[in-house]
Amino acid sequence: MRALRTSHRRTTALAAVTALTGALLLGAPQPASAGANLVKNPGFETAGAGGAPGEMPYCWERSGWGDNDATFSTVGAPEAHSGTKALKVELTRRADGDRKALITESAECAPAVSAERQYDLSLWYKSTTPDAAITLFRHDTTAGWQYWTDLKTLELSAGYRRAEVRTPVVPPGTDRITWGVSVYGTGSVTTDDYVTEEVAPPPAEPECTGTPQECVDGRWEVLPTRNPVRSMHSVVLNNGKVLLIAGSGNDPEMFEAGTFTSAVYDPQDGSYRTVPTPKDMFCSGHVQLADGRVLVMSGNKGYPSADGRVGYQGYKDSYLFDPATETYRRTNDMNDGHWYPSATIMGNGDVMSFGGLREDSTGSVTADRWSAAQEKWLPMGQVNQTWSYWGLYPSMILMQDGRLFYSGSHVFGNGTPGTGASVYDYDANTVTDVAGLRNKDERDQSASVLLPPAQDQRVLTIGGGNIDSNPEANRLTDLIDLKQPDPAYTPGPPLPQGTVDVGNGPQPQTGAQGKMYGSAVLLPDGKVLETGGGLHNRANPVFETSLFDPLTDTFDPVATDPEARGYHSSAFLLPDGRVMTTGDNPGNGSWNHKVSLYTPPYLLKGERPKITSLIDNQWLYGDTQRITVDRPIAKAELIRPAAVTHSSDPNQRFVDLPLSVDGNNVDLNVTSNPNLAPPGWYMLFAVDAQGVPSVAEWVHLGGPTTSARKAGESAVPGGEPSVSAGKPSASAHVHDFAGELAKSPKKPQKKRTSAPVSPQVAGCDRHYGSANVCVPTVFPESVKAAAKGEGARAANSATTRARCDWLATNDYGRLKVNGQDDPLRLDPDGDGVACGRGDVRRD
Repeated sequence: MRALRTSHRRTTALAAVTALTGALLLGAPQPASAGANLVKNPGFETAGAGGAPGEMPYCWERSGWGDNDATFSTVGAPEAHSGTKALKVELTRRADGDRKALITESAECAPAVSAERQYDLSLWYKSTTPDAAITLFRHDTTAGWQYWTDLKTLELSAGYRRAEVRTPVVPPGTDRITWGVSVYGTGSVTTDDYVTEEVAPPPAEPECTGTPQECVDGRWEVLPTRNPVRSMHSVVLNNGKVLLIAGSGNDPEMFEAGTFTSAVYDPQDGSYRTVPTPKDMFCSGHVQLADGRVLVMSGNKGYPSADGRVGYQGYKDSYLFDPATETYRRTNDMNDGHWYPSATIMGNGDVMSFGGLREDSTGSVTADRWSAAQEKWLPMGQVNQTWSYWGLYPSMILMQDGRLFYSGSHVFGNGTPGTGASVYDYDANTVTDVAGLRNKDERDQSASVLLPPAQDQRVLTIGGGNIDSNPEANRLTDLIDLKQPDPAYTPGPPLPQGTVDVGNGPQPQTGAQGKMYGSAVLLPDGKVLETGGGLHNRANPVFETSLFDPLTDTFDPVATDPEARGYHSSAFLLPDGRVMTTGDNPGNGSWNHKVSLYTPPYLLKGERPKITSLIDNQWLYGDTQRITVDRPIAKAELIRPAAVTHSSDPNQRFVDLPLSVDGNNVDLNVTSNPNLAPPGWYMLFAVDAQGVPSVAEWVHLGGPTTSARKAGESAVPGGEPSVSAGKPSASAHVHDFAGELAKSPKKPQKKRTSAPVSPQVAGCDRHYGSANVCVPTVFPESVKAAAKGEGARAANSATTRARCDWLATNDYGRLKVNGQDDPLRLDPDGDGVACGRGDVRRD
């Protein structure tokens, strides 16, 4: 079990309680039966052991963090809901942080719970501040007490009002919980009559509706209709359709002809509609904006030169795609070219973009920022700059406090200098390295994902390789918990192995063989599907698919996509709960137009729950929204629709919606923090106790947070809160996570124009074939071994033969030699054709 710390900091010494906790936690918890109140001293009628003025009641403690002034007081009968006592927490000054009144973290006081069960929590309260929430902690039998999640924002209320909410399913290894109210804005909250009740266990698991194997592993199908475009960018739109962007599709002839393509796929009828595409969006960046339009940034201004002296070039152009009209509209230009850029939406709806290649093929060190309020890219002078080169498609994940976590996942070659992973603080304009990422220079084409739920702030990084040295891709997975004061990656379980095709058909993987180009997809049951990938740079597809469970940090191999899905492939969740995969672009320049659909096991467990009514699809932060379902559900969540390319979708996230249940009427409690759920359209899933999801409903999350609404503040155009630097307004409940980074922050580098990047950054030697063909600059170790096996005699001939055999096995065909140079010695006879009859001497 992973090690965590309790996120809230105490403001008073609790030595006696701590000593008591240490002794009592040795005893086995005894959960009460359903219906019994598990809270001791729920109405504060029993005073603390000392009885001193200002002392907390028996089984209650004060905690919190940050720069604020607060008082905790037990108030008398006129202020109580029932009995003679109530507890009041008041903030009179706040710069940051919060103050909490919680059930004491001890075995004597904290309610005992059982794994895989849920618990209904309720209290009576009155509040003069909208900035208060029910907050939940859990005791892990290995790691101790730790923050679990915020459950519900409490609305302003002059008189007593009842608040109730259901916990998520208790994770394995949890034996006790504690909870209470966190106040994070000036004002007071008075509470009384706390209740914790166990929810009746779910019914028995239903019978399988597929074959026994399918109900364990799911099933794949390859659709009869082929994708009409060479799409390498996939965006699920807020109408359920999918935007598939190809641009020139890595085809220089299409580029020269000015033929750029996109298509819109409709999962309802399986149809495709081709869309006029104004520019070569091949290897662009993209992200959904708050209103559902897709911002597409940069793309391909030019292919590498035939002699390899000039690499890919990224233009400054930017476009908006409107799902309603299925058309593109140009925006103002970015400040720099960004071929292979990052694209991360911030808590206020702005978009940050880093990295990629400039118009002259060098590396971009310019940070670009899209302003949601002004609907344009901001001038460079209005954007903080560190002059850092982040590489290509750097995975930049928004943290709950508005900072960005660079996970170490990227495309092509080595990662950033230092540890390979870091935290970027836009406001402070600092980069701080984060430790623990293993083999940081072999995480090229790895996949990183913010694990479900987003509130848990954990990131998983999967596999990878290195195009510069071309080793076999690895099985490494690494996990980082961004709730820790000084988060660091820790080793995760190795990727399961499947089969790999190295030219003699699929064979079982051996040793340390893993994958690069893998895809990771968040599923509505809270697991992550990882699928696809290859053993080498644009070669040797790996056939392996598995489900990662964040509750147990384990992989479970399942049915495998029958199609190769390596470079330029995509995998993404559809609103009906299935996963779609497209594309594959081997180094020989070919393209796989077949499309696969995966039906996860959860869709083979009987009838799905239905959302029979959705009162409102326009949601505000801190809201409570009601739905009606046709039968009991265990959880509900928002999943941000995919915008994926090259194994990368840093905006993908699963946001838990704690439930308040009244029969088939379910109230969903929405986070107050836009950094956990940036503004935009989301898929809403209701999920039963067996993990079976409903078909998604589309809801829009946006507008000002709760306190801003109460204060009458207006939102910026588009309905989003106007907050600076990507941080949420003061009402968002931001936690004290990752606040004590051990490494010193790095200040901005000296201002510069660009970073040097090799024209062969893609790992392709352009002396051979056309620009869409990738002859590797470094061949796999197996090719080197084959050449050595021929003996020292005629070493050059052996090397040529081994390389040409590898190219033939991978269907490269005849390759023209561009110019006079032959750096890989593929054309010894000098006839201008690589690996011709006269080039390979066969004894």
